[in-house]
Amino acid sequence: MSIFALILTLVFVALAIVLSRWQRLGLEKDIIIGTIRTAIQLIAVGYVLHTIFALRSLVFILLMLTVMITVATINARKKGKGLPGIGRRIAIAITSAEILTMALLLGLKIIGSIPQYVIPISGMIIGNAMVVSGLFLNRLKSEIDTRKEEIKVYLALGATSKQAISHVMRNAVKAAMLPTIDGMKTVGLVQLPGTMTGMIVAGANPIEAVRYQILIMYSFTSSAAITAIVLGILTHGLLFNKAHQFIERF
Repeated sequence: MSIFALILTLVFVALAIVLSRWQRLGLEKDIIIGTIRTAIQLIAVGYVLHTIFALRSLVFILLMLTVMITVATINARKKGKGLPGIGRRIAIAITSAEILTMALLLGLKIIGSIPQYVIPISGMIIGNAMVVSGLFLNRLKSEIDTRKEEIKVYLALGATSKQAISHVMRNAVKAAMLPTIDGMKTVGLVQLPGTMTGMIVAGANPIEAVRYQILIMYSFTSSAAITAIVLGILTHGLLFNKAHQFIERF
């Protein structure tokens, strides 16, 4: 794509701004800021990746992954306001998903251990884990808000904190994983995902593009399960004190 063609894509931003003003949505400023940040961030990342790919240094790869996990944690942490230490737990959950999923990909020699494979695929895994973390916390808030009296009744009847909250945690984990699972059911029928589309546009064989997209979708499934379950296990203790008494955090 030429620079001129890239500049022409601003017409889509202009259209969004016009529609926002027409409907009085008040999103014009956010759209402009988002547009500028998108360009700056992606261009900066492009140069960083170009350097890392050329150096092929494990130190720089790990540094890049650390930055990705940190940003993902900061973003997902916003959904857990009121829960002390939730940021650390989100970081552990996302890191666990990245390490376990990437260990399988590399250990089974599904992908090569080079930056061109590790960093982009890790970015998608971490991004998916970030979304799953946010969905988990949103559903956890909703479940606790509607079932807090039920939790207290369980405790009054002699249930442990784990027993009292188990149904809430299961629902939160399921809600966090469902979008990923639903995406697997409709991929290729409703939409052509980004990895596959990008490879095809770049001139790759569609069959080869499909193989890589299948790899991404399957890895998303494991990372979603790992993230949601680990976060559920780590979050449980934040909702009760040492005497197994329920604490209304939200």
